[in-house]
Amino acid sequence: MSFKGFSQEDFAVFTIPGLEARMEALKASVRPKLEELGAYFAPLLSSEMGDEMFYHTAKHARRTVHPPVDTWVAWAANKRGYKMLPHFQVGLWETHLFVWFAIIYESPLKPDFARQLEQHRTSILPHLPEEFVWSLDHTKPQVFSSSEMDEAKITDAIHKLKHVKKSEILCGITIDRHDPIVSDGQALLEKIEHTFLTLKPLYELCRVSV
Repeated sequence: MSFKGFSQEDFAVFTIPGLEARMEALKASVRPKLEELGAYFAPLLSSEMGDEMFYHTAKHARRTVHPPVDTWVAWAANKRGYKMLPHFQVGLWETHLFVWFAIIYESPLKPDFARQLEQHRTSILPHLPEEFVWSLDHTKPQVFSSSEMDEAKITDAIHKLKHVKKSEILCGITIDRHDPIVSDGQALLEKIEHTFLTLKPLYELCRVSV
């Protein structure tokens, strides 16, 4: 695959005022690249994760007033949608690119995943790279580092996944928009692939739980 990576203009799309103008720019410049990534990684993820994975590119179709502040492509083991399932994402905010394993609030599998994470956290979490970050809300760009994901925080996150409907958890990497790798297509593909494979144990917890 000859992927060109993302340009500074791609990130600047999120500064364009107005829903219609921003959506036109997203459709023209960013979405085709996310579609490329979707098609490229679907076979790899299917092979590695043991489930047939389908990609879903964000359409932002429900927006009528506010323009999107981020966009993404997601992979999940369902052709019709991804939000109800554990999934992988690659996407952009104005400031950075992200690569996630995610279980968001729509998923009914959260309590089962939480129990598996609780049981296996000492064999999985310490082996995640220091550069990995976490989020407990996919609608916000802020993340916290692996070093901040201490015993108290992971225990609280597990509890919320079990009992709080709006809870969610994401783990992966963020890459600053000015990092040279963002515009180096081949290097970025390799970075994303390595990240997905590193996150594989978290996905496998989901497969155990269903």
